[in-house]
Amino acid sequence: MEFRREQLIIQIRKLWKDYKIQRRELLKIYKETLGILIQTYEEMGKNEVNLISKLSKIQYKPRISVQTNKKMGIVITQIDYELFQEEKLPAYTFENTSHYLDDLLVNLKIFFSKFIKFSEFEDLLLKVALSFKKINRRINGLKNVITPRLESQIKQIKDILEEIERENYVRLKKTKDLIIKQE
Repeated sequence: MEFRREQLIIQIRKLWKDYKIQRRELLKIYKETLGILIQTYEEMGKNEVNLISKLSKIQYKPRISVQTNKKMGIVITQIDYELFQEEKLPAYTFENTSHYLDDLLVNLKIFFSKFIKFSEFEDLLLKVALSFKKINRRINGLKNVITPRLESQIKQIKDILEEIERENYVRLKKTKDLIIKQE
C-alpha cells in the first residue's frame, strides 16, 4: 500500500501541473469569449443576440457520449462532444449584425471543447485525490489501530505462553521431587 500511495502522490503532482496549465488556458479563452460577447452586445443589443441564439439552436445539434474506463483502479470518464451544423449558412444576415458575432461563434466552439476536456481532467484529478485519501486512511488505520492491536495481542500470547511454560516447569519439578521421595 505504501508503494501505491507513492505512485498516487507522483501522479497527483503531475496532474496538478497539467491542471493548472489547462485551467489557465480555459480562463484565457473564457475571458476572450466574454470580451467578444460584450462587444457584440454593445453593437447589436442583448435582445438581438438572444434572438439569433434561439434561431441558431435549430441549426446546431450537439452529440455527447460519455464512456468510462478503469485504469489503476480508478474509473476515468471520457466525454466525446461534437457539434453538428445542419445548414452551412448562418441563421442571421451580415447586413444587420455585428462583425463580432462570427468570432463569438468560433470562440464558443473552442470554449466548449476546452471546457469539456478540462472537466474530464478535473474529474480525473478528484478521483485520484479520493483514491489517495482512501489509501492514506487505510495505511494510517494499519499503523495506528491494527498494528498496535496485533502487537498487544502478540504480547498477551507471549505472556500466556511464558506463564504456561513456568507452570509446566514447576509441575515437572514437583513431579521429579515426588519421584525422588518415593524412591
